[in-house]
This record gives sequence, C-alpha cells and structure tokens, in this order.
Amino acid sequence: MALHVADVPVSVAFYRDVLCLPAMDRPAFDFPGAWFRLGVDQELHLIGDRDLPVHSSHRGTHLALVVDDLDAWEKHLDAHQATRLPRRIRPDGAQQTFVQDPDGHWIELCVPGK
Repeated sequence: MALHVADVPVSVAFYRDVLCLPAMDRPAFDFPGAWFRLGVDQELHLIGDRDLPVHSSHRGTHLALVVDDLDAWEKHLDAHQATRLPRRIRPDGAQQTFVQDPDGHWIELCVPGK
C-alpha cells in the first residue's frame, strides 16, 4: 500500500507512534518517504511531497487493518488525541473504528466477528 503524504516526518510519527507500525529500511530513492511493516507479508510505503488533495473516507478509499483488542486500541488512540470515529458493529459482527492520519487518510481498525 502506498500513500502520498505532505510531511514525511509528521506522517512517520503518526504511523510509528499512533499506529505502532514497525519501520523498515527503505532504498535511497531520490524523493522523500518511509516504509513500514504491515503484518508478516505486507508493507506501507509513505511517499513524500504530496501536492494533490486526499480523497479518503470511511466508506470509500481507506486502509483496513485487523487488530486483536479494539478496546485497547481506542484507549491508545484517545491517549494520542487521534481523530477517530466512534466504534461500529458491521452486519457480520466485526467491530471497527476509523482513525485519520495527518493528511486525511482514513485507516480502519477492525476486530473480525465470531
């Protein structure tokens, strides 16, 4: 997954400190960016120098991540004063909340239904 961001250091702080994603080494490209691990086999690539508007919404374009304890995540997000939506329960029983990054990208945190 790749996201264009306006300010790489600000976005790095969000994805590292708020979403607790582990940073990865990134090749020495000639443009700013940062990489993060998403689970075992996936990666998030932040690409700097965003100059176009972000078009993201909780019902449209967003990144979805499965978490194991939504209560703990909501407390963590609130402690970081992250912008988030109230918890919802999907028709399949999954619980979810959405958090917004500094650029306006929405990220779903979801605990699957049983």
